Amino acid sequence: MALTLRPALATDLAPLAKLMNSAYRGTGPNASWNTEARYLDGDRTSEAALKEDLAVKPQAFLLVAEEDSQPPIQGCVWLEPVSENTWYLGSLTVDPSLQKSGLGRTLLASSEQWAKERGANKIEMHVINVRDTLIAWYERRGYRLTGETHPFHYGDNRFGTPLRDDLAFVVLEKQL
Repeated sequence: MALTLRPALATDLAPLAKLMNSAYRGTGPNASWNTEARYLDGDRTSEAALKEDLAVKPQAFLLVAEEDSQPPIQGCVWLEPVSENTWYLGSLTVDPSLQKSGLGRTLLASSEQWAKERGANKIEMHVINVRDTLIAWYERRGYRLTGETHPFHYGDNRFGTPLRDDLAFVVLEKQL
């Protein structure tokens, strides 16, 4: 089976929000291996938030991942040029029922290739500092911590309500 990436359609936004919320904030036996539920409460996103993000950043792409170009949606990723040669990668999401199958690695590699074909020679991402397992996963795929950090957006609950007061974003990057 081949993984296909395509720009999200307006009709994809509701199912993508549901998928992202399940992957990022799920709990119980079907929770993702990298859930943020211990650090953040509430939804990760909404259909309205995704629509707004795409409207505010028309140069960005919310890509849908499907195998053999067939539904259901199996994952998604946000890619956005931030400079001539650097692209931001965020919201890498895999259906929790498909995690640990290699789909995340494939989606990440496909996302990097997609950006590279559009001029990227470096990918940058921001990960919550306390997500050690996820940071290690990215490091095994060639990303490195830059030492740069950004403050967490306390008071802006668009991405959930923080359950800790020590959150920040660490910056990782990879040369393509």
